[in-house]
Amino acid sequence: MSSAGWLRALKETARSGLKVERRRLEPWVAVRGAAGLAVVVGVAFALFGPAVAVSGAFGAFQAGIATLQRSWRPRPVLALASGASLAVSTFLGYLTGAHSGLFLLLLAVWTFLSGLAWTAGPAVGVIASSNVAIMLVTVTLPTSVMAAAGHAAVIAAGGLVQAAMIVLFPVRPWGLQRDALADALAAMGDYARRLRHDPTAPFDPEPLMAARSAAAVTPREARRRPAELHGARGLAERIRPVLASLADPAFGAAAEGPERDRVRELLAAAGSVLDSTARAVRGGAPVHLAPAAIAALRTPDTETVLTGPARRAANRLAPLLDAVVDAAEHPAAREHSPAREHPAARDHPAARESREHAATAATAPAVAHRARPGLWRLLPLALRSARAELHHESPILRHAVRVCAVTSVGYVLGAALPLGHGYWAPMTVVMVMRPDFSQTYGRSVARFGGTLVGVVLATGIVHATHPGSAVSVALAVLSAGLMYLLLRTGYAISQVFVSAYVVFLLDTAGEGVTQTVRDRVLLTLLGGLLAMAAYAVYPAWETPRLRARLADWLVTDGRYAAAVVAHYARPTGPSAGRAGPDVRETLLASREARIAWHAAEARATHEPVRHRGLSPEAADAADDALAQLARVAMLLEAHLPERGAAPVPAAAGLAEALRHATERGAKAVRDGRVPRWDAVRDALDRWDDPAPSASSPHPTLVRSGAGLLLDALEQLSRALEPEPEPESEPQPEAEAEAERGPDRR
Repeated sequence: MSSAGWLRALKETARSGLKVERRRLEPWVAVRGAAGLAVVVGVAFALFGPAVAVSGAFGAFQAGIATLQRSWRPRPVLALASGASLAVSTFLGYLTGAHSGLFLLLLAVWTFLSGLAWTAGPAVGVIASSNVAIMLVTVTLPTSVMAAAGHAAVIAAGGLVQAAMIVLFPVRPWGLQRDALADALAAMGDYARRLRHDPTAPFDPEPLMAARSAAAVTPREARRRPAELHGARGLAERIRPVLASLADPAFGAAAEGPERDRVRELLAAAGSVLDSTARAVRGGAPVHLAPAAIAALRTPDTETVLTGPARRAANRLAPLLDAVVDAAEHPAAREHSPAREHPAARDHPAARESREHAATAATAPAVAHRARPGLWRLLPLALRSARAELHHESPILRHAVRVCAVTSVGYVLGAALPLGHGYWAPMTVVMVMRPDFSQTYGRSVARFGGTLVGVVLATGIVHATHPGSAVSVALAVLSAGLMYLLLRTGYAISQVFVSAYVVFLLDTAGEGVTQTVRDRVLLTLLGGLLAMAAYAVYPAWETPRLRARLADWLVTDGRYAAAVVAHYARPTGPSAGRAGPDVRETLLASREARIAWHAAEARATHEPVRHRGLSPEAADAADDALAQLARVAMLLEAHLPERGAAPVPAAAGLAEALRHATERGAKAVRDGRVPRWDAVRDALDRWDDPAPSASSPHPTLVRSGAGLLLDALEQLSRALEPEPEPESEPQPEAEAEAERGPDRR
């Protein structure tokens, strides 16, 4: 580490923390959340007084935030879970609040568990952290055990009211799932357009993985899911290798000439169809296709212009697009699809299979679905995940230890300082600390800036106008509504309204008037500095783990390529271009490893750590090599032989060599060595001995692909070669000694 590295890291994280993003706003969702909050506060204020109203307001406020998290679970479930967990936290906190040591112990245990909660996902981690932060405020409000129980009940009722608001006033039902599927289709359309100009253009699989995660539902949700959300994603997955194969000169059309012109027309039409389908899915509307796209896909010129693999890919593309449109469109609004009257493709086996798949998806959406465990079944899974993180190198465990220690220190310091309401310091710690460096530092800066602005404005309004309780409640609800509206535009913006909300709400109960702007800002600054210092003292750097992440990606890529090549040796697929479950599982594992690598690389970019064996240049080159390895395997997947096709015996040896060589290569990458691929090279050399079968194009196709796979592996080895040491100028004495030679010494 160096001072220059820290200065760079601080500058970049501060910029990211203060960044304001342009996101699509959902005003009706914000209005619904603010209305639920207003109902809870109004009823509690009228029946029980301001102190209970403040507790209920915090419960409803936190439940509203929970429903806005990036989670595929039903929003009412998140609201209920948030309200119930905050109620338990508040009640236990009050029972121990009279004894500082006992409450400090509870706070340490609660914060440690909230840190481990990140193993269940970001949404659970955010809810758990927010519960601890709000508990620090709400435990100061009750005056007796019975009052504490009443406060806890009102907090739970706040979550119940927010859940009821979602059920009674739905806004874009299944909106997140629609957006995820639409994003995947739009990403595929963008990929088709980029392939027109760059036949080897890269593709980010994250939208497809997000859509896959969104497609997992419980049996009850499967019965209620709109038909257009079932089936289109699987078809889009099959379109991607067809598009890549059609565009690639090694597997599809020639680089120039009439074939390339025809391929560009087909790719443009595919992009238009996928974009139209994405818009229809996002808005729940009928699909309106551009006439030019339909004409390009219906023309019979494809059969005369394209040959070989390019023709096979084109014949599969049109019926797959037809099936995507049918599956993504509401059954009551079916229109003519692009391939329905395509004369060359209508009787193609892929066309018949795609139409059958689309019909099944449209008429029986609840028959087959990706299962998502319910909330109670998720608990043992979360406990197993947490136990798996209980080792010294785990970033989650280190985060739990950090947040536990620093929150406790912040609570002690806040209580010892003569500033009053010292919970602002530990509350800041819990809210800003995250398992990675860049988020912790960025959120610390954003929290301080947002708190400074929000507290100054809200406290200024309170001191200037001296609003009554009713006006303070109205201002708090308005602040909460604005926070709900702008939550996804940036952490700094949301903290402006969160801070104002807390000030107005505490003013309602008479709890905030004794604390000055200076006190709140200083305590917030103290909490942020403690969080930043904790990460520097007890870090969980991503940079040293980059080699392990790269090795994981190499292993999964190798298994995916081996599974694809093995199918050429034993054609067992149900139909042309349709992979078996082994290929599908290895492809998903490869994508997950790639996403994990990119996330780790992005986190490492902001860390003030010198690279340990993997420079940024080497990481970029290795990324390109493994992306190429997966792309070539995908191209081979696009031409998988049908069941009963002539096998390619040499492919079995190549598949085994790929699997074992990449596993050994991954171990070399972890150990800091350069992987070698002699086994793959030997398998290719043995391939050349027997003459390929003239009855099938598959031997030539898979042999060409195997050469490209080896090229990608060798590109990875070159990327990981150690950087040469700079040569120094030889000294005159050394030159003279070299001239004399060993015989003259």
